[in-house]
Amino acid sequence: MNDQRPDPDQLLEKIQLEDAKQKRGKLKIFFGGCAGVGKTFAMLSAAQVLARQGLEVLIGVIETHGRKDTEAQLSGLIQLPLKSVEYRGRTLTEFDLDAALKRKPALILMDELAHSNVDGSRHPKRWQDVEELLAAGIDVYSTLNVQHLESLNDVVGQITGVRVAETLPDKVFDLADEVTLVDLSPEELLRRLQDGKVYIPQQAEQARKNFFRKGNLIALREMALRRTADRVDAQMREYRADQSIQQVWQAHDRILVGVGSGPEAEQLVRVTARLAASLKADWLAVYVETPALQRLTDQERNAILKTMRLAQDLGAETATLSGTEISRVLLGYARSRNVSKLVVGKPTRSFFYRLISPSVTDRLTRDAIDVDIHIVVRQAQDKSRIKPDNAIRTAFGLTPEQVSRTKRRGYVWAITVSAASSIVAHLLLQSFELSNLIMLYLLGVVLISAKFGRGPGIFSSVLSVSAFDFFFVPPRFSFSVSDTQYLLTFAVMFIVALVISQLTASLRYQAVVANYREKRSRALYDLGKQLASALTSSHIVEISTHHLSGIFQSKIAIVLPDSQDKLHDHAEVVHASDDGALAEHIEKVDSGIAQWVYDNQEEAGLGTNTLPSSAHLYLPLKAPMRTRGVLVIEPASPAQIFLPEQRQLLDTFAAQIALALERVHYVEVARDALVNMESERLRNSLLSAISHDLRTPLTSILGISGILKAQSEQNPLVAVENQQSMISALHEQTFRMQQLVINLLDMARLQSGKIQLNRQWQMLEEIVGSALRIMRPTLEKHQVSTHLPEDLPLLQFDAVMLERVLCNLLDNACKYTPENSMITISARQNGQDVWVSVADNGPGLPAGLGDHIFDKFTRGEKESAKPGVGLGLSICQAIIQAHGGKICAETQVPHGAIFIFSLPLGKPPAMPVAEDVNIALENSMLESPDV
Repeated sequence: MNDQRPDPDQLLEKIQLEDAKQKRGKLKIFFGGCAGVGKTFAMLSAAQVLARQGLEVLIGVIETHGRKDTEAQLSGLIQLPLKSVEYRGRTLTEFDLDAALKRKPALILMDELAHSNVDGSRHPKRWQDVEELLAAGIDVYSTLNVQHLESLNDVVGQITGVRVAETLPDKVFDLADEVTLVDLSPEELLRRLQDGKVYIPQQAEQARKNFFRKGNLIALREMALRRTADRVDAQMREYRADQSIQQVWQAHDRILVGVGSGPEAEQLVRVTARLAASLKADWLAVYVETPALQRLTDQERNAILKTMRLAQDLGAETATLSGTEISRVLLGYARSRNVSKLVVGKPTRSFFYRLISPSVTDRLTRDAIDVDIHIVVRQAQDKSRIKPDNAIRTAFGLTPEQVSRTKRRGYVWAITVSAASSIVAHLLLQSFELSNLIMLYLLGVVLISAKFGRGPGIFSSVLSVSAFDFFFVPPRFSFSVSDTQYLLTFAVMFIVALVISQLTASLRYQAVVANYREKRSRALYDLGKQLASALTSSHIVEISTHHLSGIFQSKIAIVLPDSQDKLHDHAEVVHASDDGALAEHIEKVDSGIAQWVYDNQEEAGLGTNTLPSSAHLYLPLKAPMRTRGVLVIEPASPAQIFLPEQRQLLDTFAAQIALALERVHYVEVARDALVNMESERLRNSLLSAISHDLRTPLTSILGISGILKAQSEQNPLVAVENQQSMISALHEQTFRMQQLVINLLDMARLQSGKIQLNRQWQMLEEIVGSALRIMRPTLEKHQVSTHLPEDLPLLQFDAVMLERVLCNLLDNACKYTPENSMITISARQNGQDVWVSVADNGPGLPAGLGDHIFDKFTRGEKESAKPGVGLGLSICQAIIQAHGGKICAETQVPHGAIFIFSLPLGKPPAMPVAEDVNIALENSMLESPDV
């Protein structure tokens, strides 16, 4: 009888989940292929129906984009006021999460679920706001386009050429309580776009030329339909599992193919791939491992692994199952996955043999009453079969010679035990009947089968029957039988001995397999436990190599990238070789292959399609976010890593190591971010305090020293020569201190975000001249050359801020170049920008500093006597970025450094023509009473 009752544990878990869902709000998503299909309109229409029924509906965020029909749906609905957020000198509006939680309506409308919130909000994404609302028991209606799903973002980008930046995880979509597809044909959508119901006319024309092409709309529509269908299919399978429904519901085509060890396996996989493509259906490739199949040769096992990889390459979902009967396992898995079609090969056995022992195909056609069976005619097979050897023993580290030696010892022990049984039976012959003495021989058969397996067990069975006939059955010491009843005894004894040896050998083999699987599980548990406690990358590498070297009997190396994602010989390489040959092992790791594996995220080397002649296997350590390194393994025997079980175990280990490395990486990132945040807070407080406390006295000192210097220059006879030099030095140092404090104050203001740009249309030449006048004392010992084109257009910038940029760049050039060096200021128009450069012919930029030279408190020479705290370039970068430009630094050839920043051209106001100016002057003269 088939017990259709649900499992009690599953039923209890389901009740607990349902209870948790009752306390949580419901999420309904209005899902569409792209903008303009009517998602917001449909959401508002559904909300209006609920509002008329008396439900409290609150609008959290709605984006109407100026569509009148959508705005009309807002009537009668209460809108939650948006909160104001200050961001980069502008005031923006965002959803007020705290106000919504305080009000706690029955239903709230949240348009554009994938929206990114303004910096400073509680959550960076709107879907996270929705999660908090749902946790508070508030129902939420929201909208979403298919291109915003994380798993489809790259596919949409390839099709449309537009990569959407705002995405959300697929789990948010999958966990929604209800998804309503809002669909519109491409023709109707283009008509709405033309009528101005999607975007305003200027945006609509640009959208029609780029994103809203008919081919793009068709592809997006298909993806939205398929994603919705996948969700419905998952719901149907969940319902079947909840209701314990075993029968397949063929609502959607899904194909399963059983993969075996024969040469026809690849043919079955390719036929299934073509069938799935023609039906546009999902398909699965499954290998069922039975005790009999575990005795396959290494060559046959490699063929299975190759076939499974082929299925993956062709788009199949693969699985490896275990059981005693292939047909029963395949049918059970097919029903659990709601498979509608099952592909198998045509039986090759003879008809009479199949009557005795039905094939897998025969059993499937007999038992599958709700799954379509597709039988594929197989190609001619090679009847020759390689002698099998014990793959499980090989996986434990025994060589084929050791396996063969063990079998030979089993045959010797079979002869010995049979002889011992005969001697003991002879001693007991006077006290027991012959039927009782048979038990001694059967005991020997059981012992031999349990210890040495099937072959020695069968040999012991034949030997025991022969010995019993020769020594004890009359006439004794002869194989002839006087009583025909003994023939039945011999036959029963032989059959019983064979059955016992077969069963004992099978149980022994299954025990070996169970022991092997337990060893794999224990290895995974031990590695996962130790990796969970690792805090550094080097510790992870040490743990991993120690485990893998012992399990796979191989030399292991893990190569990690440097900060530039390069795998060099100096990169971190750790191995677990017992002989201590560290240098020799590192030399054998080909950094070129390792770099290729890291860059392409594909395996290479031994047993792969890329550089298979290599003695090492290179595996990428792929984590969810990125590849974290390369695992290099040099096996003592290829069987240690290329058996399906071993390779699956190796891939699992590689995934665990990659996850551990990524975890440690993000722990370090979080720690560094926390340290940086505290450092920034301390630095900003220090900047604010120093700048405000020192600026006033420094201004006074600068004024007094300036007066003294002016008096000494007007009446040099009054001042002594030594006093004049002191006054000049005082003025110079006070000037430098003022520049330092100005930089500190500017940085504090920039960090606080309170600085406002006073952008006016001005000439660049005036700002350059002003900066040169300010920096004249500093530039006295250097040569300055300017190259500014006469036709340079007007630019819109803050004159004071840009003057600070030029002053800091000139001051920086004076600090790090020798006296009489040439400093060149030049500008030129490049496209829609104007590039301004400050170059010198000094020693150039420090090696390896790169863009970090613009970081705060970064200096070109550490522990240098040169004045400054390393803020000038950081201030320059902040000011230029506030103007919408960019700044960079490069080393000139053969020597020197150059700093280049860009300013956008924009559109300057039109200048009045000469005739208009004359008319305006005449009118003003006539209107003036004094003329």
